[in-house]
Amino acid sequence: MDVAALTRDLVSIPSHDDETAAGDFVEDWLRAETDADVRRDAVGNVIARYGEADALALVGHHDVVPPDESQVDGDEYVLETTDDRLYGRGAADMKGAVAAAMLAFRDTPEDGLVFASFVGEELGGVGARHAIDEGFAPDCAVVGEGSTGYTTPGVTDVVVAHKGRRASTVTAHGTAAHASEPHMGENAVYRACDAVDLIRDIDPPSATVLDERVTGSLAVTGIDGGSAWNVVPESCAITVDERTVPGERAALGTVEEVEGVEWTVDQDLPPMACDDEDFAETVRTVADECQNGNPELVTKPAATDGGWLAAAGVTCVVCGPSELGEAHTKDESVSLAALERCYRIYSELADTVGEN
Repeated sequence: MDVAALTRDLVSIPSHDDETAAGDFVEDWLRAETDADVRRDAVGNVIARYGEADALALVGHHDVVPPDESQVDGDEYVLETTDDRLYGRGAADMKGAVAAAMLAFRDTPEDGLVFASFVGEELGGVGARHAIDEGFAPDCAVVGEGSTGYTTPGVTDVVVAHKGRRASTVTAHGTAAHASEPHMGENAVYRACDAVDLIRDIDPPSATVLDERVTGSLAVTGIDGGSAWNVVPESCAITVDERTVPGERAALGTVEEVEGVEWTVDQDLPPMACDDEDFAETVRTVADECQNGNPELVTKPAATDGGWLAAAGVTCVVCGPSELGEAHTKDESVSLAALERCYRIYSELADTVGEN
């Protein structure tokens, strides 16, 4: 079975509401195709390993975001293959990389090599966090999220840092009054606007990881306040999307300097920073040997499970077939050439485990 066929098999299994069937497929395939120790944990993660020491992990996830209606036919996902691409929900994010990792794991059975496909990545790293809590701690990990086309179209680069995401709600409290006598109340929308003005003046931090610069961002993404056109609003909530960087956070707490305003964090996905330049260069060198282009060390705008692993002390990079703008779209697809390339990269990296 080649990587395109295995990707088709994986992508055909719906896994946006329930990852069980996709996990069953991965587990059964690994048990049939390898002599590794294959385990399924309490939340549905599939983890397989050769030997006792976890030196290098090939990491992915088999859940996907909900499909567009055009990507579903009844209870099945719609698949289409052209000469150079495979289309379907999860092809790019990230069942193609999972398939490449499964084949590399099968074909390079080195002691110390680990394969892990997590659940709940799209829900904030549910599977990764559970595995870490249960002791999952390889020395190094390659997370197969997208890194193709970041510097040059068609070239698979190596990500050494990515942003995290902190989602916040800023709530302004006031006192309701009849709008004909606004001075009798405290307008929560006005207080919320004062908080927005503060947020607009905050400079997001930036960080440098292995000479690569990654810069955070802040954006107010929603506002909800008021109950009727003739009532001074007593509450108003704004949502804030913050992209975080390794080591620093924006000073969002300053919004609480506005009277009647409170700030709460709803989600906090950690950023990733590779802490070992030698490992990053090893992966880049292997990637260079497996393609015609010149891969570079780059940064990635979106969060991955690599953030949770790095926070737990695992040396991580991200390297995978998905290209910028491919994931989560109604015409999601993955390059067949990139799938083959990543299979070669993962296999060559697995060989390095046996050399150490």
